[in-house]
Amino acid sequence: MPLPQTPLFTLHGRRALVTGGSKGLGFACAVALANAGAEVWIAARNPADLAHAVEWAAGGGLTLHPLALDITASKQVAETLSTLPTMNILVNSAGLARHQPFLEVSEENFDAVMDLNLRATFFISQQMARRMREEKIAGSIIHISSQMGHVGGPQRSVYCASKFALEGLTRTMALELGDAGIRVNTLCPTFVETELSRRSLEDPDFRRYVMSNIKLPRLGKVEDVMGPVVFLASDAAAMITGSALMVDGGWTAT
Repeated sequence: MPLPQTPLFTLHGRRALVTGGSKGLGFACAVALANAGAEVWIAARNPADLAHAVEWAAGGGLTLHPLALDITASKQVAETLSTLPTMNILVNSAGLARHQPFLEVSEENFDAVMDLNLRATFFISQQMARRMREEKIAGSIIHISSQMGHVGGPQRSVYCASKFALEGLTRTMALELGDAGIRVNTLCPTFVETELSRRSLEDPDFRRYVMSNIKLPRLGKVEDVMGPVVFLASDAAAMITGSALMVDGGWTAT
């Protein structure tokens, strides 16, 4: 009787699109997917950031294809995606945080966070999944969510609301797309030292609050998402859909 064979983590022959892929967690995800063998496109609004990301990756022997794209502009997204080959993998990493006490949140900040974190993610995923289904391409959609999609946080009412909504969206997408072989999951990091989190973490009181809740004795690093995103994109996670992979150092374990 043959031994069971470990599924491969390789992504050779697959194509991936990473939104918010020019910096931070998105860039780390793009590098990880490219290192695993995928052909990777990165989308971001700023052409200079894209050029820097492409050059940085090239210095490590990797090719990333830049897409200057505002994913909140649905028509532009549809036009751009129509020029690309169908993807096997979509990583929704583009995100925004504007932290305020709940009683002080403005409609402008609410709309900006929800527009990018939820609405844009919803509709680019819809367009990608529709095309994957039409062309009978099984694949993986990965939303970069947050531990804050599972717990509350001070001054994070809008951010938490967007991520809790993303978790619900993920489960429904998984139910509706599973028959096409399209898996949908979230990857939920704790606080990682990036441009997005730097201002918050520079506050000593907030940093102490963060460190008191992470059970492992350090903040997250962008490298901490790289293995998990390859796992969720690969055949090693072939039976995983509608799930949240926590990369939170134990924050939500309590």
